Order: sequence, then C-alpha cells, then structure tokens
Amino acid sequence: MLIVEDEPYLAEAVRDGLRLEAIAADIAGDGDTALELLSVNSYDLAVLDRDIPGPSGDEIARRIVASGSGMPILMLTAADRIDDKASGFELGADDYLTKPFDLRELVLRLRALDRRRAHARPPVREIAGLRLDPFRREVFRDGRHVALTRKQFAVLEVLVAAEGGVVSAEELLERAWDQNADPFTNAVRITVSALRKRLGEPWVIATVPGVGYQIDPHVVTDRPGGTHTSPE
Repeated sequence: MLIVEDEPYLAEAVRDGLRLEAIAADIAGDGDTALELLSVNSYDLAVLDRDIPGPSGDEIARRIVASGSGMPILMLTAADRIDDKASGFELGADDYLTKPFDLRELVLRLRALDRRRAHARPPVREIAGLRLDPFRREVFRDGRHVALTRKQFAVLEVLVAAEGGVVSAEELLERAWDQNADPFTNAVRITVSALRKRLGEPWVIATVPGVGYQIDPHVVTDRPGGTHTSPE
C-alpha cells in the first residue's frame, strides 16, 4: 500500500507496524512523490494525510478517483470535525481515521477495505489443496493448519492470488517487501524455500527457471489429508 504522510517518524512507525502484519508499504512525504509513486506502482490501498506539501491529500484523492483504478482510500488526518469528515468522504475517501489513532484499529480498517476492493478478491482463496484466509491470516493444506511467519504468509498470499500464474521474484519483492528492499537480495529465494518446507510435500510451489514462481495447479487433492501430482 501507499502511505502519504509528511511526518517522517509517524510514517515510518506506521510502515514498521504494518510490516509486522505482513503488509508491505511505500512512503511518500509529499504530494509530488505520491503522484510519482502512483504513476509507476500498482497499489492495493492508499493511506492519505490531507495536509501535506505540494499537491494536497485531497488532490491525491481526486487523482486516484479520476484514474478509475478503484483503489480504496483511507484518510488518516488530524482534521476531526464532522465537516472535515464529510468533505473527505465527498472527495472519494472510503474510510476516515483521525489522529491520534491505534495501529491495531488502522490494520483492521485496512483489511476491511481490502476485502471490499472494486476488483474484490474472495475473502478466502483455495487452490491446489491450499486454503488461505487473508483476514484471519490462516493457511491450511488439505485441512491441516500450517503455521507461517508473517513474511512467508505475505509471499504465499501473492502467489495464491495469481491463481496459478507465474510471479517473478521482482514482483514478490515489490509486493511482499517494500520500496527499501535490496533488489539484489536473495530474500525471496530463501523465503520461498522455507515456505515450501512449511507447506510440506509434494511441493505446491513450483520454480519456473528464469521467470519466477507459481502455485503448481497440477497438485490436487484426491482424499482427505492426501495429495498427488496429477499426470500431464
């Protein structure tokens, strides 16, 4: 997601808190940076402060709405009068949270917005014997609960959302980490390897050499607690 906030300590605290919930976020400290990031990246959600340098949070909201992307907007601001909230919703905000705020409440609101996105992914996804619940942060393999780290869950969520499509290491790094991630790191390879082991055999995550990773659609369940790889 994109956090547009000109108070660096607050922005970094929010980003770090979201990381603990396996939510990757980029930070824009002013309106110009926000517009630049929106032009080159595809975000699931935007958290906007209204009073920022350059184009205001209100202008950013107008641009997002005008783009037709359907990206949900949460305004996170000190403007707490009912008139302020009314004008925020009229601009296209989907939710409004005033400062000071509790990080847990912000996370709950963001997850609720994510479930209602215009391109609405199902609250629970199932593929190749996997069942992933993004709201409860739970994963099951053939009915067996699988305990994952936050980063492993974030990577699996991206792969499952691709519905068998190939996801490059670069895209995983962008979506499951954040803009400060080292593009030359081997974190993706290490995380995918550990994730495979957690999910168990037969391996449900396939490596496509030179391209990326995918949930293997040929791994299917034919009985409770059992899987096999179907013939080509």
